[in-house]
Amino acid sequence: MLFEIFNTLIDTVSDVLPIAAIIVFFQVLVIRKAMPNPRRLLIGFAYVLVGLSLFLVGLEKALFPLGRLMADQLTDPGFVRAVADGGAAQLDWSAYHWVYLFAFCIGASTTIAEPALIAVAIKAHQVSGGAIGIWGLRVSVALGVAIGLTLGVYRIVIGAPIHYFIIVGYVVVVVQTYFAPKMIVPLAYDSGGVTTSTVTVPLVAALGLGLAESVPGRDPLIDGFGLIAFASLCPMMTVMAYAQGSAWLSKRDRITRGAKDDS
Repeated sequence: MLFEIFNTLIDTVSDVLPIAAIIVFFQVLVIRKAMPNPRRLLIGFAYVLVGLSLFLVGLEKALFPLGRLMADQLTDPGFVRAVADGGAAQLDWSAYHWVYLFAFCIGASTTIAEPALIAVAIKAHQVSGGAIGIWGLRVSVALGVAIGLTLGVYRIVIGAPIHYFIIVGYVVVVVQTYFAPKMIVPLAYDSGGVTTSTVTVPLVAALGLGLAESVPGRDPLIDGFGLIAFASLCPMMTVMAYAQGSAWLSKRDRITRGAKDDS
């Protein structure tokens, strides 16, 4: 375990050092100003390296194997038949209800724990002066990922072409972009990207491949991939819907207060 932690630390250093080198290059040679608080920056950089290394090892040793095991068990044909009409030989899309529930729950929980989303939510809260709530953004993105994964799992089960879902989804996004508050649109588009990061991707990929290998007539190469596209698409809808709902509630409250003042 210590040897693996050390190797992960070395890999993390090799991944993070180019980022630090670019920042130092522009700070020293382009901006030509000394780094503020260099001692604090070095200590923080060391914390990042150690914390990220332990985080990656923990994911690899605990979360990923558990997620893969759950995906394999829930998509196993024997288990699906056992819970569908007392062991029916022919299975339809409704027989995989536990898989849909698992996809929804794992999508929401992994997104809530996604470090990239936490960082974006904190920055959005700071820049907006508190207008964008940290938990409001995180929950709306998590709900989008959960819905997207559930829809993607349903697509794998029924064997429908992925482009129909994606085309319809982006049409909805374009329409929402026109009506949503302009402040939230760029953040909604970014929210679709930050969901597909360290925690979410391995579990989602394991779920898609496991399901495609278990459902009769599905090709893992064609049907097993594509869940990440749903996990990126649906959060854009839910974040803009969250902003639209908040704007509608604020407008209704203003109208209600104005009516009370007039009376």
